[in-house]
Amino acid sequence: MPAPRVVAQGERRDQSETAATRTPSENTQPLRILHPSVWHLGRTLYGKVRYAAFEAFLNWLANTLCEQEIPVLLIAGDIFDTSTPGNRAQALYYRFLHRVATSPCRHIVVIAGNHDSPSFLGAPRELLKALDVHVVAEASESAANEVLVLRDAQGTPELIVCAVPYLRDKDIRVAEAGESVEDKEQKQLDGIRGHYAAVAALAAQQRTELGADIPVVAMGHLFTAGGQTVEGDGVRELYVGTLPHVTAGSFPASFDYVALGHLHVPQKVNGSETLYYSGSPLPMGFGEATQEKSVCLVSFQGTVASVQQLPVPVFQELARVTGDEKSISQRIRTLAATGSRAWLEIVYEGDAIIGDLREQVNAAIGESQMEVLRVKNNRTRDRALEAFDERETLDDLDLNEVFTRCLNAHDVPEEQRTELYHAYREIVVSLHEEDPRAE
Repeated sequence: MPAPRVVAQGERRDQSETAATRTPSENTQPLRILHPSVWHLGRTLYGKVRYAAFEAFLNWLANTLCEQEIPVLLIAGDIFDTSTPGNRAQALYYRFLHRVATSPCRHIVVIAGNHDSPSFLGAPRELLKALDVHVVAEASESAANEVLVLRDAQGTPELIVCAVPYLRDKDIRVAEAGESVEDKEQKQLDGIRGHYAAVAALAAQQRTELGADIPVVAMGHLFTAGGQTVEGDGVRELYVGTLPHVTAGSFPASFDYVALGHLHVPQKVNGSETLYYSGSPLPMGFGEATQEKSVCLVSFQGTVASVQQLPVPVFQELARVTGDEKSISQRIRTLAATGSRAWLEIVYEGDAIIGDLREQVNAAIGESQMEVLRVKNNRTRDRALEAFDERETLDDLDLNEVFTRCLNAHDVPEEQRTELYHAYREIVVSLHEEDPRAE
């Protein structure tokens, strides 16, 4: 593999000055961008490490960039699963960047997500610039720090990227004593809109000064109104009903495409053809087991974007097996007959009370290559909701159920619960921002 070519500062400046006097390229070849997000490198699944699957995905992504000669990669946050990623997660990330930087891909832009530590992710940004890897890890008072002009191999401007990282509460509003929930949400909305309006205005100004009809792409890591989540992805428990309703109209119309991260389900924003969540490349929980994962391939003809969702291969099969005792056994036998190596979550929903469910499941698995990561007995759980059961664990409850149990135990009146729920979720989100492992 050839060593990366580092362009001297003077050489790059000369190219820029020459390009500024050039007429925009008449090349009719579309500019193509690959947009993935929410990798969560280092995340485990019920204690099971997943480095082999993460590595397989990154190899597939690097191969796709090389084989299709895609010049721009935009990674929309949540690179790592925690603010202090382990050595293996870091090694995967940096090896991937090095490999892609020496490929036909000219530019890599990385923004921080809510799981990423701004200081950790941003620490090597000056070094990574030498490889044309641009890292924007935290919001800045100056829009210029988030607006990047990317140039082609001849030094001609080809793309402007507004790289907006995850906006923490402190970045977008000033807290005031006595403000209501509605006041806080309106300030958050105004802060988000104002931030994107500022970078959009600067991007438009730079495009005018360059005299080039080139696309302007925004990046972001946030929750939009109507965004689809799934059980067990961590987003639902923390954010649904907590964040302001950012709609497609919150983003300036001057953006030709908006590359979003945060939600795990690939989706458009409010039906827009130019605002997309690429989703997570791997299922982060069994709730995503049947979901087809993808990354967004964006092609620009001039400033007009068309989006194609490229399917990501399944690197480790997950399967949720639900039903009564008989249907669970049948499903396991069917999977075993196909030679499946799936990781399984067993959810028992039968009427009979079974005390040795795990033992029965392990017997059904037998000598197959499958592995059971979790057994959930909903029959036991339903009884526990009516009366305390010593066998119940916190693993059977999500964050909201725990808090609801607390309110019930203290006979809190219904009319007080809305405000308490909101305050509780706001506290959980703030803790999560300080330490993403709080999820």
